[in-house]
Amino acid sequence: MKRTAPQTAAIYVSAVMLASFTVAPLLWLVVMSVSAPTDLTEVPLRWIPTEFDISRYAALLDIDGGSGERFLYALRNSLLTAGGATFAAVILSIPAAYAFSRRNASMVLLFAFLATIMMPPITYILPLYSTFSKFGMLNHTATLVIVYTAMLLPFATWLMKANIDVLPVEVELAAFMEGASTAYTVRHVVLPLALPAIAATAMLSFLVAWDEFFYALIFTNDQSAKTLPVAIADFSAGRVTDYGVIASVGVLATLPPALLAICFQKFIVSGLVAGSVKG
Repeated sequence: MKRTAPQTAAIYVSAVMLASFTVAPLLWLVVMSVSAPTDLTEVPLRWIPTEFDISRYAALLDIDGGSGERFLYALRNSLLTAGGATFAAVILSIPAAYAFSRRNASMVLLFAFLATIMMPPITYILPLYSTFSKFGMLNHTATLVIVYTAMLLPFATWLMKANIDVLPVEVELAAFMEGASTAYTVRHVVLPLALPAIAATAMLSFLVAWDEFFYALIFTNDQSAKTLPVAIADFSAGRVTDYGVIASVGVLATLPPALLAICFQKFIVSGLVAGSVKG
């Protein structure tokens, strides 16, 4: 069905409005990061800075400076925790998803699995805190990797299962007829076909772990283990808050996931769409 001119115009206007609504906060964050402190506290607010100041970025990337040291340690911790949890969740979710999709594992178990992510995070805090405290694991990045892996695993398993469901089972049956084992078939037949799904699962899992704040706040209390969301909160906790520094940290914190999303955009889109149609 051919669209009329008003319909086409409405689609473009809607797309522009949606893009503006999404991009405007990011643009304002960038403007804040290069604005002078007086520009950010004026009433009425000055939308265009009188001068551009990039010294905050230099300070945050200086390991010898106070704010730079805090930021770089937090960046390292976020990369370790989010990356480690994503890797573990994806590795564990692949055999679990294959079992649910191809080996008729109980769907009751899968829904019970998913029910764990519907509970408020505060529900798990007391038992987790007591357990980690008993084993001396508080204030360690490994602790956050364990917690994040448990948090991501149900979501990753569900997304991987939806994508394995639509893969042609005939290819696997052919491999079995040739004498291939299940492990060999999963590794050499299923995984190459499921690469877009794996990329999409890894990217979305990484974003969830990267932005997580509550568990990181409870289980870490010093620079050696704090992640970026907690460090950003620390930057705004002083008596005199430099909103430009907070904005600069926010801009730098968005770069790793943004770069990953750009690099894996093709896989993410195809991986998400593949699980939406069956048959």
